[in-house]
Amino acid sequence: MSCTDSIVKPVAPTLPAQAPAATEASVSLPRINEPAPAFRAMTTFGPRSLEDYRGKWLVLFSHPADFTPVCTTEFMAFAKAAPEFAAINCELLGLSIDSIFSHLAWVQNIKEKFGVEIPFPIIEDLSMTVAKAYGMIHPGASDTSAVRATFVIDPQGILRAMVYYPMTNGRSVAEILRLVRGLQTSLEKGVATPEGWQPGDKVLVGAPKTVEDLKARLAEGLETTDWYFSMTRTA
Repeated sequence: MSCTDSIVKPVAPTLPAQAPAATEASVSLPRINEPAPAFRAMTTFGPRSLEDYRGKWLVLFSHPADFTPVCTTEFMAFAKAAPEFAAINCELLGLSIDSIFSHLAWVQNIKEKFGVEIPFPIIEDLSMTVAKAYGMIHPGASDTSAVRATFVIDPQGILRAMVYYPMTNGRSVAEILRLVRGLQTSLEKGVATPEGWQPGDKVLVGAPKTVEDLKARLAEGLETTDWYFSMTRTA
């Protein structure tokens, strides 16, 4: 062995693996108490735009895909509750990234197999225009399916609430109905609703903000547990 054979050659240090560069686009979400994103889209009931719902409350909700079990249960629940939503001046509007033909076939399938007729329109959003405007596409969940997002929009087109669910778990339609009723009560009466509130239950009155407000509060005859916690009933 020659002298050169015994020389130890330096080994390049092993560098820690770098995290891959982020490739997923950030999700842009609308904001509560600001105007809801305007849209115009084709639905199973013909063209619909946000402006068409001016003067009414609107529940806009997305689902991952047609012909899926969880979505089918949700749509049947929304359909059965539609008269209750209509009674409080609230319309329903579904959306998924499927074609009109898929929507129509699914609606017919629900009617034939489950005996439930879907009485509200479903948006065709193959371009994902509406879904992206409302932040319904979460790349971590799926690149091409909308998560279970629900948006409550008031008669002036202002977004009042939004709720997101994962693809694996269905929403409670009864809770969405309760939420709309609670929002209507809060906006009309200037009050807040406590946990689990239902129409007819007591509501919360905002805490006083000045010494004079505090003195007035204690003389208002409300059900006051402490200076910051007062309840009453709405008419």
